[in-house]
Parts: sequence; C-alpha cells; structure tokens
Amino acid sequence: MASELRKRNLALETAISDSKFDDDGRPKRTGTLMTASAHIITAVIGSGVLSLAWAIAQLGWIAGPMALMIFSFITGFTSSLLADCYRCSTTGRRNYTYMEVVKSNLGEMKCKLCGLAQYANLVGTTIGYTITASLSMVAIKRSNCFHKEGHDAGCHTSNNMYMIIFAIAEIILSQIPNFHELSGLSILAAVMSFAYSSIGLGLAMAKITERGNHVNTSLTGVAIGVDVTSTEKIWSSLQAIGNIAFAYAYSIVLVEIQDTLRSSPPENKVMKRASFVGVSITTIFYMLCGTLGYAAFGDKAPGNFLTGFGFYEPFWLVDFANMCIVVHLVGAYQVFCQPIFTTVENWCCHKWPESGFVTKGHPITFPSCGVCYVNMFRVIWRTVYVILTAVIAMLFPFFNSVIGLLGAIAFWPLTVYFPVEMYISRAKIRKFSVTWMWLQVLSWTCFIVTLLAAAGSIQGLVKDLQTYKPFSSAS
Repeated sequence: MASELRKRNLALETAISDSKFDDDGRPKRTGTLMTASAHIITAVIGSGVLSLAWAIAQLGWIAGPMALMIFSFITGFTSSLLADCYRCSTTGRRNYTYMEVVKSNLGEMKCKLCGLAQYANLVGTTIGYTITASLSMVAIKRSNCFHKEGHDAGCHTSNNMYMIIFAIAEIILSQIPNFHELSGLSILAAVMSFAYSSIGLGLAMAKITERGNHVNTSLTGVAIGVDVTSTEKIWSSLQAIGNIAFAYAYSIVLVEIQDTLRSSPPENKVMKRASFVGVSITTIFYMLCGTLGYAAFGDKAPGNFLTGFGFYEPFWLVDFANMCIVVHLVGAYQVFCQPIFTTVENWCCHKWPESGFVTKGHPITFPSCGVCYVNMFRVIWRTVYVILTAVIAMLFPFFNSVIGLLGAIAFWPLTVYFPVEMYISRAKIRKFSVTWMWLQVLSWTCFIVTLLAAAGSIQGLVKDLQTYKPFSSAS
C-alpha cells in the first residue's frame, strides 16, 4: 500500500514538473491571442504614427491614404504566410527565431542574409525609438515653457540629456531575461499607444473645428513652386513612403512573438488572428491620425505632430500625450531589442559553455521580488548595447529621415521577400505558374519601392548632416 502511494506521489510530481515545460524541454509558453495582439500593437503603433500627418501632406489626399491601405494589405498578407512557417513542414519542430525559420525553409545562405537585414533593422529601430522618446520628453519641457512664456518664446532644449535618461531606464529594463517575461510591459505599452494616438486625434479634430483655422490641402500634397521645388517634392514623397513602410514594420519580431504562444490551439492559427487584429486596429488608427492630422495642419504638417508644436493648448494634455509616447517606447524598445539579446547570449553560451561568467546566474534576493538570478555577462553586454544605441542616436538625431530609412531597409526583405519565398518553397509552387508569377510581381514591385524610399531618406539625411554638429542636437 505504501509502495503504491509512493508511486502515485512520484507520478503526480512528475506531471507537475512536466507541466512547466513544453515538449522540447523549454519553459512552457503561456501566450494568448490577447498577449500576441498586445505585442503586435506595441511593435506597430510606435513612433511611425507620429509622422503620418507629414507623410500624407507630402503625398496628398489620393496617394497618401492609398499608400496606407496598400502597405496594410501587404503586411497582413505576408504576415499570414510567415505565421505558417513557424514549425518545420516535415518534423513539426518549432523555429524559435526569424533566422531559424528562414534556415529551415530556404537554407544557410538565405539565413545569413536574413540575419543581416533583421538585426541591422532591430538595432536601427532601437536607435530610432531613443530619438523619438527624447523628442517627446523635450516636448513636455517646451510645452510648459510655451505655456509660461508665450508661444513666440524659443524654449530650445538639448535632446542629449533626455536620451541619457531614456537609456538609463532601458538599461534597467533590459535585465528582463527574455521575451516571455514582457507580456505585462507590452500590454501597458499598447494601452499607452492607444492613449496618445487618441489624444492626437482629439487635438486634430479640435484644431479642424477651430474658428479661423484655414489650411491648404490638396489631392497631390505640398504644391510644387509654392512650398517646394519639383526635386524636393520627389525626394520628400519618397521619404514619406519610407515613413509609411516603417509604420507597418513588425515582421522582424513576428516569429519571436509567435514563439510566446501556447501550443494549443495551433500557434499559426492564433498568430494569424492576432496579426489580423493588430494590423486592422493599427490601420484604422493610422488612417485617422494621418488624414485628420493633414486636415488640421495642411501642407505645413510637422514631421512629428505631437512634438512639432502644431498643438500648444491644453498644454497639460499635450504633456500627457508625450508622456504616454515615452512609456510606450520604453516597452517597444524592449520588444525590438530582446531578439538581439537572445541571439548574442545563445551564441556566447554555445561558444563558451564552460565559462561561468557567460552561463552562471548569481542568486540575489530582492525584498519585493524574491530571489532573482543575475548573469554578469548579460548585465554588462546589455548595458553596453543600450549605451551604444544612445550614443548613435545623439550623433544622428534626425526623426523623419531615420524613420524613413529604417522602414525602407526592412520592408522588402523581411516583410515581403522571405515570407513569399518560404511560402513558394513550402507549397512547392511551380515556376511560371499564375500564383508564382503574381507573387514575384508583388515582391519585385515592393523591392523597387524600397529602393526609391531608401534613396529619398538618404537624401534627407545628407541634407540634415550638411548643417549639423555632432552631439549638439536641440529642439
């Protein structure tokens, strides 16, 4: 009897232990449709939304909204293709990162190209978020100054100190071990993104209905010969397309988000629904922010409509909106940098498995959190990474040009090319069939758009650099 009881207890303990792990031995995933949607919204509704009024102003009432809808459709479609590639088609094994998905479906060489594109963009995005967060923090200080000193006061403030403050916050949060621990931060960040987008919409609608607010808008955007030259019009339009592409750039973390989902129901089905929810909600907000922002400011729409001071009053609401942006970007930074941290740390553990500095965690007791295991390599490497992104942001603090270039670089390879090629490979689509032809047309069209948008953003960066002195950025 006692022996039987021991066997039952052993079986129960084993079941409890097993319930903490997935079938591959990794900690059991607990992600749901809600958490995946929150991750997507956190990744998508970022600093890109703030430049959409400016982008619509460059393109006009026809091309602007049309570009938003086209990028929305392409992102939703290719995200669906990518979600189906999460598990290996032959063994059913999970692929934990975007690079592993590409390697499983397209081979080693394409995997290396994917890694180059993905991690370059992840690094660039964290730099872009550092710039945007500092602009919002400076905007809070300037808003209070304008309220006290009048709208004609200069109230210029250096951005560098606020980049340092943002970096300090990210150094602390970067010690969160992995993506699976970010769900609470992502939900908070998603709420913040809705908050500042909604405030921006409300302020734009108030400005539209304001007596005496007469602005110039047109079907084709800023007027050649009045606002810009024909050459400037071409370059700014291309940069605007890059900004819109950046606004939809979340494919680079889609696989990592999908890897947080529990295994039942199937991850690909949940991820497709989460992508549909995330992209649909985002597109509605983008369309409203872009079109109402353009209607409020016309061809003079600022590059960042909450920090470019199209709005002065009520100053406390502008302050709150910018604070929401900062909180959102604190979370979004982590969503984009965690894949970088994980890749470097896994590589180092594989390279030096016997090194205690790289692999060993030291238990430290915190009064409110209990025992936490701190790895010294992780602390040092993540701290150095955040410092480097802050330094680069201080060197190149150009919001619209940086955002446009990041969008252009990431959009074609990561959002279009690799998902399309993996779908063709998995579905064994015959060359020159109708499906193969239209997928290739989609891919090559997006490639050409990417090149043109990148050219426009590079031209904008070159123009900005001609009059800029390093580490002297001020708003």
